[in-house]
Amino acid sequence: MKSFFFLISLGLMGGLAYAQPSPNRVISGSVIDADNRKAVPFGTISLLGQRKGALTNARGQFTLSIPADSLTRQLVISCVGYQSDTIQIEPATDSYAVTLLPVTNTLNEVVVTTGVTRSTLLRQNPVAILAISHRAIESTANSNIIDVLVKNAPGLTAVKTGPNISKPFIRGLGYNRVLTLYDGVRQEGQQWGDEHGVEVDNYNIDRAEVIKGPASLMYGSDALAGVVSMMPIYPKNTEGKLKVSATTEYQSNNRLLGESISLMSGNSRWAWNLRGSIRAATNYQNKIDGRVYNTGFSERTATAMLGYTGQRGYSRFGASLYDNLQGIPDGSRDSLTRQFTRQVAESDADDIKNRPIVPASELTSYRLSPLHQHIQHYRIHTNNHYEVGKGDLDFLLAFQQNVRREYNHPTRTDQAGLYVRLNTLNYGLRYNLPTLANISASVGVNGMYQANKNKAGTDFPIPDYTLFDVGSFVFLKWQVEKLTLSGGLRYDQRQLRGDDFYVRTNPRTGFDEKVALPDTAGATLQFPRLKQPFTGVSMSAGLTYEFSDKLALKANIARGYRAPSITEIASNGLDPGAHIVYIGNRNFKPEFSLQEDIGLTLTLPDVNLGVSVFNNYIQNYIYLAQLVDDQGDPVVIVPGNRTYQYQQSSAQLYGFETQLSVHPTGWRGFSFDNSVALVYGYNRGNIYSDAGVNGEYLPFIPPLRVSTGLSQTLPLRRRWLSDVTVKADVEYNARQDRYLGLNNTETATAGFTLVNAGVDGQIHLGQNRPALRVLLQVNNVFDVAYQSNLSRLKYFEYFSESPNGRLGIYGMGRNICLKITLPFS
Repeated sequence: MKSFFFLISLGLMGGLAYAQPSPNRVISGSVIDADNRKAVPFGTISLLGQRKGALTNARGQFTLSIPADSLTRQLVISCVGYQSDTIQIEPATDSYAVTLLPVTNTLNEVVVTTGVTRSTLLRQNPVAILAISHRAIESTANSNIIDVLVKNAPGLTAVKTGPNISKPFIRGLGYNRVLTLYDGVRQEGQQWGDEHGVEVDNYNIDRAEVIKGPASLMYGSDALAGVVSMMPIYPKNTEGKLKVSATTEYQSNNRLLGESISLMSGNSRWAWNLRGSIRAATNYQNKIDGRVYNTGFSERTATAMLGYTGQRGYSRFGASLYDNLQGIPDGSRDSLTRQFTRQVAESDADDIKNRPIVPASELTSYRLSPLHQHIQHYRIHTNNHYEVGKGDLDFLLAFQQNVRREYNHPTRTDQAGLYVRLNTLNYGLRYNLPTLANISASVGVNGMYQANKNKAGTDFPIPDYTLFDVGSFVFLKWQVEKLTLSGGLRYDQRQLRGDDFYVRTNPRTGFDEKVALPDTAGATLQFPRLKQPFTGVSMSAGLTYEFSDKLALKANIARGYRAPSITEIASNGLDPGAHIVYIGNRNFKPEFSLQEDIGLTLTLPDVNLGVSVFNNYIQNYIYLAQLVDDQGDPVVIVPGNRTYQYQQSSAQLYGFETQLSVHPTGWRGFSFDNSVALVYGYNRGNIYSDAGVNGEYLPFIPPLRVSTGLSQTLPLRRRWLSDVTVKADVEYNARQDRYLGLNNTETATAGFTLVNAGVDGQIHLGQNRPALRVLLQVNNVFDVAYQSNLSRLKYFEYFSESPNGRLGIYGMGRNICLKITLPFS
């Protein structure tokens, strides 16, 4: 494999050294609304097959510098609320006028940038990718941004620990198998934990893309199941004017209050934006549990971005700060009244079944319990794209620091149980070679360096460690007429290192503490020295055949790779926020998957249809199972906390997703949207063959999910009201009887149906004044009591029986959401 690295390096350096400068030409144009003939501002102009692009200004005008060669080039023009259009760039024409047709929903001509080396039309990409527009995000109200994306992406689900903690799962796989990107940078924040969410500003996501299937070719380990890529709101050319906007949000169920304000300005060269946001919520409620103790949160974020656009490319620089105080629910209750109780004694003296009841005033307060998490995430990054010769170069560099404290000591509320700091340096370099004989080629290298350190905590589930990750890849795409073939190869290396890690009890405090050589008298070696290398080869091959511009067939086969995470190989202790003692295994091998995808897309003027079928076989699949003794009783190492041990086996997941959108051209503004997603997950280890719920099924597999929705944009053009859309949707989740019941890890989950409804529109405050955008949405209209098998709170229970026959914590009840966005200028 050293020769593979050498060849990649040669290709990269050779392309840079021998590429000849390419002259440029400047094209310009305007984009207008086909109905009212008004300018379409801030529309996206993308050069197909390249990462170059531009935005229309406030008058709908744009300019774009492109290579002046003889290749056929196309521009894709897209904007929220309009059907995208593709135009051919003619050799002798430098000015273009484009009209866009307003639509409610369309999948046609969507350009994707995630998982590909050059921007590509969605229907021409053999990989299963779903694009989620800014309008879809803006018109969906939910607890957090991951839940918003789940609502709009069949095949994407989330394992939840309360309203503000959602971990993305793709086709039944999650945790370190799903890579989350923010502006192209992989999000690194101790994501191995069950109760560890995604540290981003929920109000600053402009659009998103979801890769469903192995994406290890482009991103390396941790993208075995796929990628959730979130793009923040980029700086725009405002012709030197300062643009200010504010968003305010209220949700009735947990009295969530959200405020965000942004400032933006720029010209054709330089542009910047600033945003500050706060969100706070009390404990959520439902008609079974009342208010669920310790599910509130208080979140603050700040983001700054600077962009430069030149003749040959662009650079973006970003910085963000995230600070979240998050409740840690544990589900303890009074056995008779089922009221929630709280911990007042340390674990060795804690009588879980006789704790004091939480008073009503505390359940409704915004003040968090002393037992909570404090998560801080800092990020600085730069993305750069420039033409180099006849090709183009992408360069990424980022630094992140994640600090996590989990307070679990009721007698010493200032003492963190878990206190870890993770520093990550991300890097990436890719060169896209000039297209030759309809073949596009890219070579690159990317990876990261990490250093994790336990600070002054008392619980140590993972050791101190350093990680170095590097991977090189080559990607090829051949396109001629209706056929597109693409594929590539990647080689990854990862090194995990850590010194001996000793723990002993501090006689003054009675808590455990970390100690180091030579002062280890009376200490226990909790984590022996760690030095483990992992290597893996990823590859993919796919094709797209366009029978016409309306019907396309996609097929892709990919081999994915994932190195075991630090918890899977080295954990040995309590994670207080998850209420789980984790036990790892240093003999684990990397996971390798082989996934086949086949899909069909149909795009008609009135109907869009997409069908995708997949099969995924994973070698050395790693999963968690509850540990029991010889009598079948749960092993209790730390009172009040369950003990789980990582296991390794073979696994298979298969299923399908369908999307059907009906939006008749003769019925302007109407949309009828439907989706179906189903996943089966099986443990293929020999000892679990035909074992059913006693080990044959994988954990956290979503049941059949069917969603259907209606929306109608009303043709209102009043002086004070316009763009009004009314909508309603029904989400059906079937009963899940295929669960990991071995050692009571999971239980069966009843099916449920949720109905949601809403209306959004623009309210005009006066002539020549910006309009208010108002969204009013009611989630769970009929206040249904339900439990999802993807909710960890379902299993937060200390009793085997209940007076009301209900065990575990239920999901959120009826929730009325109001969101108002006001552009001041």
